[in-house]
Amino acid sequence: MSETSSSPEPEPAPESGPVLLVDDADGVRTLTLNRPQALNAFDQALWYSTADALEEAATDDDIRCVLITGAGRAFSAGQDLSEMNDPAVFQDQEPGYQRFMPVLESFPKPVIAAVNGVGVGIGLTMLLHCDLVLMADTARLKVPFISLGVTTEASASLMMPTVMGWQRAAEVLFTEPWIDAEQAVADGIALRSVPADRLLDEARALASHIGGLPLGPVVATKQLMLAGRLDAVKAARERELRAFEQLVGAMMAG
Repeated sequence: MSETSSSPEPEPAPESGPVLLVDDADGVRTLTLNRPQALNAFDQALWYSTADALEEAATDDDIRCVLITGAGRAFSAGQDLSEMNDPAVFQDQEPGYQRFMPVLESFPKPVIAAVNGVGVGIGLTMLLHCDLVLMADTARLKVPFISLGVTTEASASLMMPTVMGWQRAAEVLFTEPWIDAEQAVADGIALRSVPADRLLDEARALASHIGGLPLGPVVATKQLMLAGRLDAVKAARERELRAFEQLVGAMMAG
């Protein structure tokens, strides 16, 4: 569903090792998107691995908080377009975006994102579903949906105006600027900008603090925060999916 931009391009290179690194310590599950050669673009394996790791964390009483970051110089460059061009990938499996988003948007514990580098498409829109976002001062974000002939995803049509205000969301969606860390803070996407060399230390400290809190109140508080928006988020995501499919269908027919 999410799209990558024409810049930066994922670098074609063979991968080795797991596409997602999972580390549990001190009440925190750290998920590191681990496709650095592809700028951590989401393919089926990464969508599913991340959704599975979140679902496991949701039911593990030893985990109070999840921290998500990226390996290498990117947070995530969005959907892996090379896979999108191969329909055979989806014959026996639901598209990974549709597996991942319901899990993230309803996750019952706090989620922290440590945005270590570029975030494009889902690399930005998933942040709207994280509870706390720290951005490296060198990181930047972009949503190039319209120029690629598609539209919003991850309920961004609802969440961006809610988080950023209507006019700023409209500017970002219709003019597709790069958003640096300072602007992301001003827009409400991120909590704060952090020097790149201190990003993970600060994110881990924040996550460890939450990881030391009692589970019951943590979950109850997150659930109360989500209760007012979950139905609207799901409805927005389903509207976006229908619009996306119509636009892609029209492009293919044309």
